[in-house]
Amino acid sequence: MFTGLISDVGTLESVTSRGDLKRLKIASHYPHDSLEMGASVAHNGVCMTLVGFGPRAENDGFVSWHEVDAAAETLAVTTAGDWAPGEKINLERALRLGDELGGHMVSGHVDGVATLLSRRDFDGMAHFEIEAPKNLARFIAEKGSVALNGTSLTVNKVEKNTFTILLIPHTLDVTNWGARKAGDRINIEVDTMARYAARLAEAAGE
Repeated sequence: MFTGLISDVGTLESVTSRGDLKRLKIASHYPHDSLEMGASVAHNGVCMTLVGFGPRAENDGFVSWHEVDAAAETLAVTTAGDWAPGEKINLERALRLGDELGGHMVSGHVDGVATLLSRRDFDGMAHFEIEAPKNLARFIAEKGSVALNGTSLTVNKVEKNTFTILLIPHTLDVTNWGARKAGDRINIEVDTMARYAARLAEAAGE
C-alpha cells in the first residue's frame, strides 16, 4: 500500500524488451543500501517489484539505480508503455508499519489512463483540467481523493467525465507535475472508498 505522497523523482535510464515485458532501469536518490530485492515501489502510481539495484558512481545527484519489470498487462493499461529514457518518474516506496499516513490509501493498481486537457498557471500554482475514462468518471467526486501519476490529489470540480485539480508550488517542485502539459496521458487510480460506495449503491438498487 501507498499514500500518494511522492518521496522521490527518478529518471528512466534504459528500457530493454524481454519478450512480452520490458525491463526498466531507473536512477533515484534512494540510498542503495536501503533497497531490497522484491520490494514494492510505485512508479507514476504503478506498483512494481524491484528485481535489481545498486549504487551509482556518476556525479549527477542520483545515488542509486534499480530495475523493475513491466509485464504486458501493465504496458497495456498504464502509461508505462510510453516511457522512454530520460522520462521523469514519480516514486514512492511502500508503507511500513508505523509510517505516517498522509494523502490517502493508494494500492498502486492503476485503473486506467486519463488525459490532461488543459493547464493554467498562476501565482506559482497550476490548475489542470483532466478527462477521466468513462468507466471511472462515476468514482470521482468533488472534494474527494484521486491518485494521478501516483500523486494523492483533491478533486476541485467535476462535470461529466472531466474534473479539475489545483497543485500548489511545493507539489509542482517535488513531483514530475511541473512538466505536465495539455495532451499528456496520466495514470489514474480512483479512491477505494469511492469504489465500494458505488458498489453498495448498485447492490441497494438491485
